[in-house]
Amino acid sequence: MPKPPELDIAAMRRGAANATAMLRTLAHGDRLLLLCQLAHGEHCVSELEALLDIHQPTLSQQLSVLRSEGLVATRRDGKYVYYRVGDPAVLELLKTLYSLYCPKPRKRRAPS
Repeated sequence: MPKPPELDIAAMRRGAANATAMLRTLAHGDRLLLLCQLAHGEHCVSELEALLDIHQPTLSQQLSVLRSEGLVATRRDGKYVYYRVGDPAVLELLKTLYSLYCPKPRKRRAPS
């Protein structure tokens, strides 16, 4: 019987630390909602506030956390700052979370 490959424990610990940091950041309802919205495209703060009903200063505080953790990136256009998901791994994780926890759209029935 072939011997299983040796695991690189140091690399696994680094990966576990990175995953833990990401999950800790996602483990906040407002941050998760923000990322879910940004997964569909970039938005400025006023758009996010209207779409998600998250008000200042909470919105700016949570965007700051996401930015400092490298999960969102920004683009300035005049006086507006636009946010988008900045890490492809976050998009993959959001797809999985969405498929597991978000409601499926209801199918419309034909009129009788």
